[in-house]
Amino acid sequence: QVQLVESGGGLVQAGGSLRLSCAASGIFRINSMGWYRQAPGKERELVAVITRAGNPNYADSVKGRFTISRDSAKNTVFLQMTNLQPEDTAHYYCNANLDWRSYWGQGTQVTVSS
Repeated sequence: QVQLVESGGGLVQAGGSLRLSCAASGIFRINSMGWYRQAPGKERELVAVITRAGNPNYADSVKGRFTISRDSAKNTVFLQMTNLQPEDTAHYYCNANLDWRSYWGQGTQVTVSS
């Protein structure tokens, strides 16, 4: 069974930090992995992506604050989030990309209070 399971979300105050984790199972030969987020009333947007080789790319809004990392051998991707702001509040989704399809997790909620 193919599954991507996110964890690490929660409620934090502005300026706080969270570390999200995503473990993929039942998936082979994953290329890139990444994180997307969707806030209420907003479209889903890219947060960060990391290649199989470990090269990251970030949305401008999170550069300098978030760090994506990956353990390819374990099919796991992480998102270290620092200096969180209320505008970061969203449901965060893990993504795994293969050559011909993508998989998505159910997501984890991140809520940042002022």
